[in-house]
Parts: sequence; structure tokens; C-alpha cells
Amino acid sequence: MPPLSSGFIVLTATLSAQSLVAMSLLTLPVVAPAVAQTLGVSPAYVGLYIALAYAAAMFASLTAGGAVRRFGAIRASQAGLVLCAVGLVLSTLPHVAATAAGALLVGLGYGPITPASSHLLARTTPAHRMSFVFSIKQTGVPLGGVLAGAIVPGLSDFTSWQWAFVIVAVASLVCAASLQPLCAEFDADKNPAQRISLGNGLAGPLRLVFSRRSLTVLAAISFLFSISQLSLTTYMVTYLHEDMAMGLVTAGFMLAVAQAAGVAGRLLWGYVSDRFAGPVKTLALLALLIVVSAAALPFVTVDSMGLLLVLLVVFGSCAIGWNGVYLAEVARQAPPGQASIATGGTLSMTFLGVVVGPPLFGLIASASGSYALAYASLVVPSGLCLWLLWRFRTAFQSPAESLQPVPEKP
Repeated sequence: MPPLSSGFIVLTATLSAQSLVAMSLLTLPVVAPAVAQTLGVSPAYVGLYIALAYAAAMFASLTAGGAVRRFGAIRASQAGLVLCAVGLVLSTLPHVAATAAGALLVGLGYGPITPASSHLLARTTPAHRMSFVFSIKQTGVPLGGVLAGAIVPGLSDFTSWQWAFVIVAVASLVCAASLQPLCAEFDADKNPAQRISLGNGLAGPLRLVFSRRSLTVLAAISFLFSISQLSLTTYMVTYLHEDMAMGLVTAGFMLAVAQAAGVAGRLLWGYVSDRFAGPVKTLALLALLIVVSAAALPFVTVDSMGLLLVLLVVFGSCAIGWNGVYLAEVARQAPPGQASIATGGTLSMTFLGVVVGPPLFGLIASASGSYALAYASLVVPSGLCLWLLWRFRTAFQSPAESLQPVPEKP
């Protein structure tokens, strides 16, 4: 077993990288009305920005396994942080095409971070702590959202949204530089002879995922969970600003509350999964709570701030809190040494949900004239998630039912 100090260093490094790329991804959505005004477009188009970013992230996650094995997980993480920084700076240019290109670069930077982290954590984490440790690392996603919601709107008001983007970009570069001393130790398992074939790099992780029933189910539920998660984080500020007439700073604070609940939720659900319920029952409970939260949101008014806060805490803790339990189970179900490959394959389905979800959410909001009703529509993917977990629950109890994995090509 690796020494405890190595596990702590890896967890700290992966948590930091995850936080900064998540903050980069959400920097534009938390000031979407201001950016939209500069570009002369509707704030609802923020869903297309997220879709472009996650389409690029889906591509990057599929090819990340080969890149991690060839260049090392730390080096892949550094590359991701640099790409996010460049994408943010490009997005400051007052043109829709520049914003779209920036979204693609941010997505390419975001995609490799989780597969690289899974590769490192699978090597340094005891099996009985997997859900909790992976959940700690995955708190970086809502933590990045907390930082984006709490800091970026204020910076935008104090300077401009363009300078706020540049400041976040600089923070990402600083994080990338701080990882450099770790390369020698934690990238020692890299294989410079590893071939990176675009065709096999894209198809190989998917073949692995769809050759094992448990991984296939995990990929499917991650697709559905991601629709709820990104709809919550992408449109919450716009919903509060447009439907409830809140100022951007107040709306950003409310999003930060939901993201903070997601941080706590990832720790809580990871602990519950490891110690009590197990991953399948825990994920089913989260899907049920999302159904309840989404159904209740249209009935909340601007006069019920206390109720809105409670609802956002529950919604955020579940819609944002599922990832650690899911990723730990992916690592458990993956063949030995292929955690990053399996993670990349299942994450491609996660990102596909993000590509599909926010634009569809924006379409529902535009057609109905209500972001609250669009949030209520999240009952559908969450309900499907609940059904899948019930229908295929035995796939996790009886691994022999799964097909043998496709051997990985060198």
C-alpha cells in the first residue's frame, strides 16, 4: 500500500486541479447576463456555450487514457489547466466566434482532469475508502462553482467581466506551475512508447465500458445525472435574475450556496456509500431527492427566500453530490490498471448528457417563458435514472454477469 503521505499529496493536487478547471468552466455562466449584453445575444444561449465546452470535454476524456499512460497524469493535468486559461482569455474578445472557440478550449482542458485524477487515486487509495476519497476529490467541482459564484460576479462589478476572466486564467496557470514538482514521482509510471491512436483512443474506452454491464449502467446514469447537475449550475443565476429579479451578486451568492451544498453532499454521500448504503442505493436515493426538488421549485416564490435556500441546499447536495460515489464505483468495476480508460469512457457519456441537457433546458425555458418550469422538467431524467438503478441493480452484485473486458491495445 502506498504511504499515507503520497495519498494526501495526490488528493491535494487532484482536488486543486479539479477546482480550478471547474471554476474556469463556470466563470462565464455566473456572469452570463453581462456577457450576453456585450455580445448582443440572449442569456439563454449560455446553454450552447456549455454544450460546446462539454462536447470538447467528451472528446478529451476519451483520449485522456492514452495521454495519461504516455505523458503521465500530472502532466496531463497541467495541460488541462493551461488550455482552460487560454480558453478564458480568448472568451474575453467581444465576438461570438471567439466565445465559441474559448468554450472549446476550456472543454479540452476540463476533459482530461478526472481520468488523470482517477489514475492517480486508484493507485494510492485503499479499497475500503474509495467512495469517500473520490468524493473528496470531486468536491473540487462544486468548490470551483462556489469560487466562481462568490468571486467572479463581484470581480465583474469591481472591474469588468473581461478582467474577471483574466484573473481566473492566471489562477489556473499558477495551479499548473505548482504541480511541476510532482511530475518526477507521480508520473514515474508513464510509458513514452504508448501509442496514441485517435481511432482506438476514441473507441477503446467505449468498448471497455460497453463490454461490462455494470460500467454500461454507470455510464447511462451519469448521462442522466449530468443533465440535472449542469442545468442547475448553468441556469441558476439566470433563473434568479430573470424570473425573480435578483441582482447578479445576490444570484451568484445563491448559486454559491447550492455549490457549497454540493461540496458537503459529495463528502456526505461518499461516507454513506462506504459505511452504510452502498453505491447503488446511495445513487438511487440521490435521484429520488432530485425528483422531489425539481418538482417543488416552480411553487417557490420570491417572497419565500428561506424555502428557496433550503430547496437549493437539497437540490445542490444531490444534483452535484453524486459524482464521487459514481467515479469510485467506476474505478472498482474497471479491470486492474484501466481506471483512467474506464473513467474516460463513462465520462464521455456524462459529458454527452451535458451537451444535450443545457440546450434542451434553454429551449424549454424559452418556449414556456419560465426557468422554473424548465427545472421541473428535470423530473424526467432523474426518474429514468432511478428506474435504471432499480432495474439493473444485480449487475453490481454479480460481476460474473458482465462480459469479459476487451484487452487494451498497447
